[in-house]
Amino acid sequence: MELFKLICQLAIGIGILNVWLVRFNVQTRYRGGSATNMKDEFSIYGLPEKLVWVAGTIKIGTAIALLAGIAFPSLITPAATVLAVFMLSAVLFHVKVKDPLFKSIPATTVLLLTLVLLLF
Repeated sequence: MELFKLICQLAIGIGILNVWLVRFNVQTRYRGGSATNMKDEFSIYGLPEKLVWVAGTIKIGTAIALLAGIAFPSLITPAATVLAVFMLSAVLFHVKVKDPLFKSIPATTVLLLTLVLLLF
């Protein structure tokens, strides 16, 4: 189980950093509505642009905390909790804008992985 938790931490941490630092301005098939980048996506969800930067900072911080949790396990629960709330929100925003189900796959996957970390 410890190996599975480690894999979850790595997948979540690296995945979140990839989305927010590498793919921030890249169009993907999973962006909400017809968004071509992260700012567009937040706009489509009806969220203010400033929230992009707040959410990004928190998500990057929690991703780093999950990765640091490999050495400092006390960081895992708070980081996974915050990310679970963000990912649940992301899934609900996809529902709000009536996205096809496949667009919420990344958020749902990260939500499930964070729940694994919290439950085990």
